[in-house]
Formats: sequence, C-alpha cells, structure tokens
Amino acid sequence: MTEQKATNITRHAGAITRTDRSQLLGQRGCLVWLTGLSGSGKSTIAFELERLLIERGRAAYVLDGDNIRHGLNSNLGFSDEDRAENIRRITEVAALFVDAGLITITAFISPFRADRDQARAKLAGGEFVEVWVSTSLEVCEQRDPKGLYKKARAGEIADFTGIDSPYEPPSNPELTIANEQGPPKEAAQQILNLLEQRGYLNAGSA
Repeated sequence: MTEQKATNITRHAGAITRTDRSQLLGQRGCLVWLTGLSGSGKSTIAFELERLLIERGRAAYVLDGDNIRHGLNSNLGFSDEDRAENIRRITEVAALFVDAGLITITAFISPFRADRDQARAKLAGGEFVEVWVSTSLEVCEQRDPKGLYKKARAGEIADFTGIDSPYEPPSNPELTIANEQGPPKEAAQQILNLLEQRGYLNAGSA
C-alpha cells in the first residue's frame, strides 16, 4: 500500500451507476488478467481476445505491459519494488475501466503472486479473471521474440524473470492455458468461452 500524500481530497459519487453503464453496453465489466513469462504469448492472446470480443459487438480494451511502460509507467524499472508499483498502477487504471463497463484485458508478466492477489482484491467478487499462460521457460527461450533471454543470459539485462528473478505461478487461476501448441486464436477462444459462461457478455446475467 502506497502512502496517501494528498489529504485535502474527497471522493465524489456520480448519478450514473455501474448498472446503468452495464445496461448501456449490454455487458458486464471485468478484468481478464493474463500472466506468464516473457515470450509466453500473453500479448498475442490478449489482442486476439480483444478482436473476438469486438467482433461480437462487445466493448473491450487491452492494457499491454510494454505499451504501458512507454507511457504511464515509463519511470519504472524492473526491480521488485518497481514491478510491484507497475502492477499497482495498472490495477488502478484497470479498475476504472471495469467500472466503466469494459471487458478489460491485461497482459503483464506480473511475476509475484502477492501483487496479483492485491489486484484481485481491488475488484468486486468475480470481476477478476486470472489466466495463466503456462508456457515453459524452455519454449519461451526458444521463441525469444525480443531477444531478451539471450541478453539476460549474457548478463546484459538484470532482474529478468525466469533467469535471475523468480516467477510465482498462480495458485488457483480461473483458467490455465498451455500455450506451447495451437494458434493464439484457440487460446483466446477458451477465454471467450469462459467469459460467456460467466455471463460477462450479457448485462442481464448474474
């Protein structure tokens, strides 16, 4: 928990409720949190899921780890402390998106279980959908689409998850995807099916 420095502030409630926004969009807001190693396929699956949702006429948006670090979190590195702050900030942003009624998709390594648990706690019950993209380190290294593992092995990158910084797998994710075989569309479809089963694509579902 970060220190609250501003004290002369007051929360203001608007006249429009979450239910109003949900009925307008015809869906329920939720946060689909994709976690996994670098190169596991999180971003590819996230953007494919967004495409499938938009094709279904659903309002969705992807918050991608690298993209966020180019703007909102450009002042953060990859120390344990900065990683935790990275997740805290994106959780706050994602919670606002969910409150607005969007099906929000995040693609972050988010290596520490405690940080992901704090993100879950920020959302109302059932609104946080943790998806573990369970691709092995060996496969991620073979893919190495950004050449990061090679640099980490050479000592050019410090605090790299899976090499010299740990990754803590989810204890009880809503969905586990073994993303070592099959196209990303199949993985995205698995998530879409889960969202449909849980009623997020219909504002009238419980």
